[in-house]
Amino acid sequence: MIPSVLPTYNRAPLTFVKGEGSWLTEADGRRFLDLGAGIAVNSLGHAHPDLVQALTDQAGALWHTSNLYHIPAQQELADALVEHTFADTVFFTNSGTEACELAVKMARKYWHDQGQDRTTILTFSGSFHGRSAAGIAAAGSEKMTKGFGPLLPGFKSLPWGDHDALTAAAADPSVGAILIEPVQGEGGIRPLPDQCLKGLRDLCDEHGLLLILDEVQCGVGRTGRLFAHEWAGVEPDIMMVAKGIGGGFPLGAVLATQKAASAMTAGSHGSTYGGNPLACAVGAKVMEIIATPEFLAEVNRKAGLLRQKLEGLVAAHPDVFTGVRGSGLMLGLMCKAPNTDIVTAGYGAGILTVPAADNVIRLLPALTITDVDIAEAVSRLDAAAAQVAHDG
Repeated sequence: MIPSVLPTYNRAPLTFVKGEGSWLTEADGRRFLDLGAGIAVNSLGHAHPDLVQALTDQAGALWHTSNLYHIPAQQELADALVEHTFADTVFFTNSGTEACELAVKMARKYWHDQGQDRTTILTFSGSFHGRSAAGIAAAGSEKMTKGFGPLLPGFKSLPWGDHDALTAAAADPSVGAILIEPVQGEGGIRPLPDQCLKGLRDLCDEHGLLLILDEVQCGVGRTGRLFAHEWAGVEPDIMMVAKGIGGGFPLGAVLATQKAASAMTAGSHGSTYGGNPLACAVGAKVMEIIATPEFLAEVNRKAGLLRQKLEGLVAAHPDVFTGVRGSGLMLGLMCKAPNTDIVTAGYGAGILTVPAADNVIRLLPALTITDVDIAEAVSRLDAAAAQVAHDG
C-alpha cells in the first residue's frame, strides 16, 4: 500500500523536532551538527531570534490578503532587493521552482513583444532548475525527465565548459537567452569561473541575448557576496532567487531589469501566495541582516577557516576524499568512496551533509555557523571518513 506521504524521497531514518543555530535535535534526543541547512535554506540557522520575532509579530497582525492589494512587507523587501542588486523590479514566488517558471516566461514574453521568434534558451549539463515542467526541460537530464514527456520545447542543453559549442549555439537566431547557475549545486558544487561568467555576459551582449542567472542555491550571501555573480563584476538581466532569502520560510523571487521585465504587464503573471505578509516579513529581516559588509565579511572569514580545515581532512583521508571545491560556505567534498556512504556514516557521527552529483558531498552550513562549530563539524566528518575507510 502506498504511504500517506507520496514516496518520492528516500528519507534518512531521522526525525528532527527542534533546532537552534547550527544544531538539530532528533526525537530520541540525539544532537546533530547541521551542515545542510535545509539544502542552503536556513541561511541564519535554526530558530534565529530576529526571524522568530519578525514572523511572530507579523502572524499576530495579518497572515494573508493576496496580491489583489498592496502588501507593506512585500514593498519593503522589494525595495531592499532593488537597492542592493542590479534589479529594477521584483516578483515574489513561494519557491525556486516557481521563480524558474517566471524567468522562462519573462524571457519569452520579452522577445514576443519585440516581434521576434527567439524562444530557445541555452542551458548546461549538470544544471538543476527545479522540478516543474520548465525546470526539468531546462536541465534536460534523463534522471529528471524520463517518463514526463512530452517535454516543454525551447531549451538546448550544452556541455558544461564547452566554449566552442556555446559560441556556435549563441549565434543561432532562434536563441533568446542563456540560463545558468553561477555555482551548480545539485550538479556537484561546480563554480563557474569569473572569467567564464564575464564571457557569458559579453556573448549575450554581442548577440542581444538575455542572461538569466539561477542563484536559488548560491545566492543570499552563500558565497560571501550578496549574490555569487558579483564576484565576476557582471550583472544579469533576470535572476532567480529562493532558499536563503526566506531563512527557512518558503519564499522565492525573480529580479529583473526594467528592459527584461518590460513585457510583464498586468495579467501576464500572478501568484495567490507569492510575497504574502508572513514570507516577506521574514525575508525583509533576512536581507536586513545579511546585506551588510560586516556580515558578508564574516561569511568570507568563516569560509576560509572551513576550507582550510577541509583541506586537512582530505589530506588525512586520501582513500575517502580527493579534494575540495566551491565558493564561500557552498563547498563540495569530492569523494573517492561513494558519497552516499559518507553521508550515511555522518549520521552515526552526528553530522548532516547533502549528497550531490559527480560523487560530491555538499556542505551548506548556516552562514552564522561559529568557529567552534566549524571545528566540531570537521572532527565529526573525520570520524565519518574513518568509519567509511574501516568498512571499505
